[in-house]
Amino acid sequence: MCWTAKSFIRGLSFSVKYCSKDNHLQTICLYSKLKPKKCHILDWSGSTRNSTVPPGSSLPWRFFSCKQEGTEIPCKRKKIASITTPELLHKDLLKSEQKNWNEISGRYKAMAERIKKKIEELHNKYTLSSGSPRIKVGESVYFEENGCIFLSKADDVDEGKVHILFSAEDLGFYDAFIQRIRISPDQRYMATSLKSENSEEATCVVMKLGDFPVVEKVIPNVFSFEWVTNDVLYYTSQKNLKCQNVFMTTFTKQKHTELVYTEQDASNSKTTSEVWLVDCRHPFKLPVLVQARTKGVIYHIEHRNDELYILTTYGEPAEYKLMKAPVGSSGMENWQLVYALEEKSKLIDLEMFSDHCILFLQNAGHLYLNVISFVSHSVHSIQLPVWACAFELESHPEHTTSTCYFQLTSPVHPPKRFAYSFKENNLIEQAVQEVPIITNCHTIRLLAKSKDETLVPITVFHNMNSKELHRKPLLVHVYGAYGIDLNMSFKEEKLLLIEEGWILAYCHVRGGGELGHSWHKDGCQHNKHKGLHDLKACIMLLHELGFSQPKYTALAAASAGGVLAGALCNSDPELIRAMVLQAPFVDVLNTMMKTHLPLTIEEQEEWGNPLVDEKCMKYIKSYCPYHNIKPQQYYPSVFITAYENDQRIPLTGVLRYVQKLRKAALDHAGRTKKKGNWIPNIILDIQANGSHCDSSWEDSLNEVARQLAFLKKELEDV
Repeated sequence: MCWTAKSFIRGLSFSVKYCSKDNHLQTICLYSKLKPKKCHILDWSGSTRNSTVPPGSSLPWRFFSCKQEGTEIPCKRKKIASITTPELLHKDLLKSEQKNWNEISGRYKAMAERIKKKIEELHNKYTLSSGSPRIKVGESVYFEENGCIFLSKADDVDEGKVHILFSAEDLGFYDAFIQRIRISPDQRYMATSLKSENSEEATCVVMKLGDFPVVEKVIPNVFSFEWVTNDVLYYTSQKNLKCQNVFMTTFTKQKHTELVYTEQDASNSKTTSEVWLVDCRHPFKLPVLVQARTKGVIYHIEHRNDELYILTTYGEPAEYKLMKAPVGSSGMENWQLVYALEEKSKLIDLEMFSDHCILFLQNAGHLYLNVISFVSHSVHSIQLPVWACAFELESHPEHTTSTCYFQLTSPVHPPKRFAYSFKENNLIEQAVQEVPIITNCHTIRLLAKSKDETLVPITVFHNMNSKELHRKPLLVHVYGAYGIDLNMSFKEEKLLLIEEGWILAYCHVRGGGELGHSWHKDGCQHNKHKGLHDLKACIMLLHELGFSQPKYTALAAASAGGVLAGALCNSDPELIRAMVLQAPFVDVLNTMMKTHLPLTIEEQEEWGNPLVDEKCMKYIKSYCPYHNIKPQQYYPSVFITAYENDQRIPLTGVLRYVQKLRKAALDHAGRTKKKGNWIPNIILDIQANGSHCDSSWEDSLNEVARQLAFLKKELEDV
């Protein structure tokens, strides 16, 4: 067993891949990061990849990148009936917005149904035909489809000779989806996590495999889990959106569960990490620390033979680099440099094989891979196709293999399978006849000059057959927080827009991670205005180059992306006609002042601490979307989707934002009283089902259809 450098989760994790028998170490990684987010199809991928990736990388989410927010804590109702409490105000606002939506939703219904049908057709054409990710263990292949897990021999899987091992519905999990699958090394047990769309906590179900699989154990409130041996499972528990405890449970004759580790650092810092090793040969021994937490140093571990390969920000420059150290002397003083990235390059992912290490890199928006040979001590670099914007490694690759399999994709290109041969040193495209090839989409990469002369990358897609691009609708995407990239994996609705002549633009502004660790640092805390300046520069450049114009331009964002989108809506509203927000973070100051919310303290590394720093309070107030709403000549139309069960973005903040924005727009129109005054549509669609991170396919489809119907009416009817 070995640790993958991709695997680190909020609080702590030990996400481990099946490797050669020589590797016997797992790790417990004490590190904070963003949890998997909303599965909406308007922007993020539907993949449920089990491992996570270094800061700044694309994460497998369906709709935009997301911010970690806390749970709303209702205030106690005061006894004086004449005083309106926050709880009563929340209920009144909620009822008011629900009534407003019921009155206006009819205008989008017919168009939304047409859009929904087209998206379903594209989904059946491209996504279903590509199949679900497969886990190969020896000669067996495991895969999930429609809430069931199947087993087949490698030679029989394409012939339909499969056996069903697990059905979520048969076990009574009717509203849950399968999130993660782990097979024990001897294939006697299978651990599966099931997650409801209305909750962030998952349930782990352990099955004993055989001719008649049976349930061995059900573990509630689990975040991650891995097999250490054939019959020993390690897992993390989740409470209040945090993971602090690691447990071990055995499936030997004497079954028992015990606490292995408790994280004492309550801050859940995202700028430091700490890794502990578990010896798989002796799973009952206490974990061993690799390197104590050091301020400003993040590190992750891969295990190969008697050495640890360390992906870390240690040293200058403070970007990720590959180092190594002996297993028995793993302290920082023994770390030796193996590979350093070129300037402006970003390490997206890493995979360790018996004789090679493969690095997936990004430079100026282009993807490429570097293959390090441990035998010849050479580095071989390969440029990936120009259209490729995102990749996904094959689940659980066999680390003794001579070939690395992965998929490449873009928002408008369905996943294509590729293979890199270590023996031949070449890249081979694995053609799938059932998946049509996209040939009518042009991919362009631009650089916009921001206010401080910094060059900001933009990725643009448009139909090659489109003429008069300055008259075409443009949908701009932005996030810019937590060192996380805009997700660039395939979405059916993006292809639909391209086919209908729309232009798509992805602005990789500071605060995200597209250009590495420093790109994030240059856009967080007291640098948040830089991300706003970047976004403005990107949209202005697009218009200058003839990609649409303001009256045909819309802005899309979600969660923390709502900060920059909402700020632009206040400062430079004339650049856009409409805005679509998904569970947006629009009330930064009030949220960061509430320490009782479970994630507020750890979020201070991103936004600052306004409770102790007056300058920080003033700075947050200078860009906070909610606090900068005012009656002004123009506001774009806005469509917001929010969730009653959202544990991360308090619904109260969204309700207050919508009310204030709508009032500001109407106040200006009332003051001027000019004939033909522009009055924007400010719409809030509150979903009773779904949460910040997950929604069912049907709910997601309906949400996306309504959002696109809104955009089409706002932009195409101009």
